Amino acid sequence: MNKPKRQLKKPEVSVIVFVVLLAACAVASLILRHWIVAVVEFAVAVLMLLAFAVFNLSVKIRTGRIMSTVAKTMSFPDGEALTRFPLPMCVTELGGDRVLWANQSFIDLLGGRDDAYKKGLGAQARGFSTRWLLDGKSESPGYVELEGRIYTVYGTALKTQRGSLAVTYWFDVSTYAHVMEQYRLCQPNVAIILVDNYDELTKNVSDNMKITMRGAIDDRINTWASATEGLVYRTDRDRYVFIFEERYLKSIEEGKFSIMESVRDVASPGGITATLSIGVGHHGGSFRENYQYAMLSLDMAISRGGDQAVIRDDKDFTFYGGHSREVEKHTKVKSRVMASALGELLNDTSSVFIMGHKRADIDCIGAAAGVCCIARKKGKKAYIVMDQDVAATRSIIDSLRNLPDYHGVFITPQEVSMLCDLHSLLVVVDTNRPDQTLVPDLLGAFARIAVIDHHRRAADYIDKVSLNFHEPYASSASELVTELLEYTIDTSDILPAEANALLAGIVLDTKNFNVRTGSRTFDAAAFLRRSGADTIEVKKMFQNDLTSTIEKYDVIRSAKLYREDIAIARVNKTITRVLAAQAADDLLSISGILCSFVIYPDGEEVIISARSIGDVNVQVVLEKLGGGGNTATAGAQIKNKTTDEVVVALARAIDMFLDEGK
Repeated sequence: MNKPKRQLKKPEVSVIVFVVLLAACAVASLILRHWIVAVVEFAVAVLMLLAFAVFNLSVKIRTGRIMSTVAKTMSFPDGEALTRFPLPMCVTELGGDRVLWANQSFIDLLGGRDDAYKKGLGAQARGFSTRWLLDGKSESPGYVELEGRIYTVYGTALKTQRGSLAVTYWFDVSTYAHVMEQYRLCQPNVAIILVDNYDELTKNVSDNMKITMRGAIDDRINTWASATEGLVYRTDRDRYVFIFEERYLKSIEEGKFSIMESVRDVASPGGITATLSIGVGHHGGSFRENYQYAMLSLDMAISRGGDQAVIRDDKDFTFYGGHSREVEKHTKVKSRVMASALGELLNDTSSVFIMGHKRADIDCIGAAAGVCCIARKKGKKAYIVMDQDVAATRSIIDSLRNLPDYHGVFITPQEVSMLCDLHSLLVVVDTNRPDQTLVPDLLGAFARIAVIDHHRRAADYIDKVSLNFHEPYASSASELVTELLEYTIDTSDILPAEANALLAGIVLDTKNFNVRTGSRTFDAAAFLRRSGADTIEVKKMFQNDLTSTIEKYDVIRSAKLYREDIAIARVNKTITRVLAAQAADDLLSISGILCSFVIYPDGEEVIISARSIGDVNVQVVLEKLGGGGNTATAGAQIKNKTTDEVVVALARAIDMFLDEGK
């Protein structure tokens, strides 16, 4: 038989105890002459010997039954054949790891030690358990490492008089696993590297300086890539293709794409530093698919403001960087192209439906009004899909609804199906995430969709669109729509109420032109002013009553500092979205505060309104909690959590962001 059975035949302990007791009897009878004590000790010794014999016999009987059961199950003629079976196998308790029996092959893989199998497989095989048999599986969910070798474990569950047992068979796949791992590590990845501010970097710079800066960027990229033994090839003045093996991706990720930091050492005479956007594609089925993933990743990086790396595999995106602010693009070429494309799209459209995000704000309504103006100029009927609960924008909606041109324009989501047809166009404004739209199901009801948005793109963005005007550098969606208006209609075609709505949207998102304001923002505001926008009327749209003002200061008073320059205000009652945004804005006017968060409950959700004028990118912070926005303004709606839990989760997200930036 095998070694475990030989061990059961050796009652070493019983023999030693019996010899000791006999010696005690001899001492008692011959030396001390205590005959009664000697007789009692002799009787005890005999009884103990019999007890050990009975115990060993019962163990052998139980072991034999186990072997008999297993042998019958496997159609072996007897247990001896099972013991000699060349495949390592053992019997354990079902769901546990204690070995009840093992054949010689299994003991050999444990190093031939008689007592090795007694320690439990969980301790020797890194947490191995047979619980997968309870789920009806016949193969372990992954490889099992034991004594430096790798095994695939198969098994079956048995029912015996002792209870449920697990019989497992161990196949050594070490060589195969090693080859598979090397094959995985040798898989090619494709990265596309873009100098995303090349035009700004080389503007008004001599040709010699351009060559010098380009050479400095080349040197840094080639030095960084040389550690991977990969191939780097510059395909354009500002674009590179980088091919490397999968084995180096982990070290690149751990280094947080250090090339993005080192390339900032290259600066123009005007002080503009070079920044990179990197898109990586891996886990694709071919070079072509990896290249497509890399292109998607690069588009994602650029749409999120640039100066970051994005990895795309066959499932999702992974983001690195994104701590810097977006660089303003001074050229309006893209706006002119998008205006032309939107005009052509409207020419083939029967009607236009405009939808924003949940809890629409003034920027959302302003952008929708601007699109309505363009559709009216093209002779197309336009509708704005709105919630009934629009308290935050009631004044601006009322000013539009009273106009003859806006009769029947505002409709509910339920009315869309009765008014649209196969040639209708859906325009989504001020959001690019499907789950953030007012009615996500409407996205599947239209064959043609256009998106106009300024927020950084998230992983779950609206794809398969006919037109995508997405610029994260812009202050607001209203600014983007205003630029479309500049190339589409005359100032006389814009209604004063529409101009007011667009200007109010810009004022809201720029905090009165204090945040995220570039030269193009002022150009858009000037165009709206020429079109009839009244700054006094816009100012009235942001007025609060006395009760709301007092409530706002109550929110500010509840704020507490976190990590010295971050203010977190939490209230345990529902407040309006506008009030929370204003409180977050006002917190930034306090000396020493560079970032603010206002947290409040709203039904089954907890809402976060965030603002920043410092280095904290609130969009990246709240993205970890399912939110979104841009570097200076962001928000999140969190379900199934209390305000206390959200405060803890927010602090953790802030810590992660700040630690990643070190």
